Amino acid sequence: MPRALITDLSGTTIGPDERAFLRETEPLGTIFFARNIENPEQLSALSYDFRNAVGRSDAPVMIDQEGGRVARLRPPHWWGGVANGRIAALEGDEAEMAAWLAARIMAHDMARCGINVDCAPCLDLLVEGMHDVIGDRSFGGDPGRVANLGRAACEGFQAGGVQPMIKHMPGHGRVAVDPHDRLPTADVDLATLENQDYLPFRALADAPWGMTAHVIYPALDPERPATQSAIVIEQAIRGAIGFRGVLVSDAIDMEALSGSHEERARLSLEAGCDVVMHCNQPLDVRRRVADSVPELQGAALERVEAAAARRSVPAGDFDRQAALARLDTLLAAPGR
Repeated sequence: MPRALITDLSGTTIGPDERAFLRETEPLGTIFFARNIENPEQLSALSYDFRNAVGRSDAPVMIDQEGGRVARLRPPHWWGGVANGRIAALEGDEAEMAAWLAARIMAHDMARCGINVDCAPCLDLLVEGMHDVIGDRSFGGDPGRVANLGRAACEGFQAGGVQPMIKHMPGHGRVAVDPHDRLPTADVDLATLENQDYLPFRALADAPWGMTAHVIYPALDPERPATQSAIVIEQAIRGAIGFRGVLVSDAIDMEALSGSHEERARLSLEAGCDVVMHCNQPLDVRRRVADSVPELQGAALERVEAAAARRSVPAGDFDRQAALARLDTLLAAPGR
């Protein structure tokens, strides 16, 4: 049985020590970063090699491919996508079509390299005066519009055979600092969270995967960030939002969290995350974390199996060049 862990890889191939680590600890899945990526053939081989090492041909292989400034796959071999903020600048149906097309094109690029889960779309609201860690990664400040564009993006990913992971629950738009550097606080009342920030996530609560926020919400829990707060996960994410998919922690190596990496993993799982994501650390640290993480079991295992059962192959014939041309036309109108 796999462990409740998403790990990363050191480079463009898997060496003997890393292969032994993967075989012995059997993490649920992996996530790719720029250091893992050279070209489509190499990346396809790496996806295959990871799955072979852990002994599961359907193991989740993930990536952050939102489009725009958060995109691991880039030209010349892939299309780098477009920022959600540019899509949100379009009118009504055009914006939804652009969101679908962008996700569908990125899914095409991902699926042909063996990637089957994308850590996107970002459903956080754009809030004036806040840190730009979200910024143009957001579909805007209107919760209903963010939900509609997020739904279009999710459907585009799924049509291309890639499962979406909505993020960052229960809402990351109201922070003044970047959690990669410090632990942020969303200093806002519960009514505002429930009536605004939760809404896009509630509308997409049927997504197969979701990611937590390393953010403290004093209106819910003044002591622990959402990733490590049973209160936030039970009352907000599983409760008010109603999310029933696999709940993955944001990367626990980020500076927003404190304590040893093993302790960070333990607190996240005890709070209610189904799986922890651990990245960008030496192999000995990754092994200690893996050894501290239990095998999937109970409700977490059921949710992982339910997500796996929802995987699909790309739907129908897809003309990538025609889709790119259509998207370019939508984005090229004056003022866009």
